[in-house]
Amino acid sequence: MIEFTVNDMSCNHCVGAITKAVQAAFPQARLEFDLAQHKVRVEDVPGAEEVKKVIEEAGYTPQLEAA
Repeated sequence: MIEFTVNDMSCNHCVGAITKAVQAAFPQARLEFDLAQHKVRVEDVPGAEEVKKVIEEAGYTPQLEAA
């Protein structure tokens, strides 16, 4: 599982936008969110850098968490 901190993710609209963007790029992706902690966890994707780029293109600033 890949985990990002996305400090500019603050509401359910943000969750929806990130979900839509990631699943458009990687339809098999599974996402979990902890909105209070600004965390996004992603599974079943090719790699962290690919997902980070998609989240950035959706307008957010993800920071990859150390494994």
